[in-house]
Amino acid sequence: MKYSNSKIRRQDRLLTTELADTLLKTGEYGVLSMQAEKNGGYGIPISYVWDEEQSIYLHCAIEGQKIELLKKCNNVSFCIVGKTKVVSNQFTTEYQSIILNCKASINISTDEKTNALRLLIKKYSPNEIKVGEKYIEKSFERTQVIKLDISEWSGKSKILK
Repeated sequence: MKYSNSKIRRQDRLLTTELADTLLKTGEYGVLSMQAEKNGGYGIPISYVWDEEQSIYLHCAIEGQKIELLKKCNNVSFCIVGKTKVVSNQFTTEYQSIILNCKASINISTDEKTNALRLLIKKYSPNEIKVGEKYIEKSFERTQVIKLDISEWSGKSKILK
């Protein structure tokens, strides 16, 4: 997992590695972008969790358009936008964002799937761990977990002084 801002045009707006890590860990959701039919694109907002190593996990239904698209092309982009603030009198917006280039996997082990679902519960429902365990058991067979292995990522921000 390589954090590199070398391709960012505005080198004055780079997001530090520390702030990028924080955004990756705490972001509310990201947008998964995939290759669609006839050279089109398909992007969807989706909740996620980072394993604090090199993978992101998403959960969804076991069938649907994103699963079909990932079977055809597993090269994806994942974008997370942090805090934003429109500054209307300056015709601009303050923001933080990261973009991750990833390889998606839909066939992971039962243990990895269980761990990913536990990480999602810990992130989004930390006060409901016991209930979450029951929910995992109840919904396990009808839940798909997508693993995104991060190959390269970058971060950008605009903070006004």
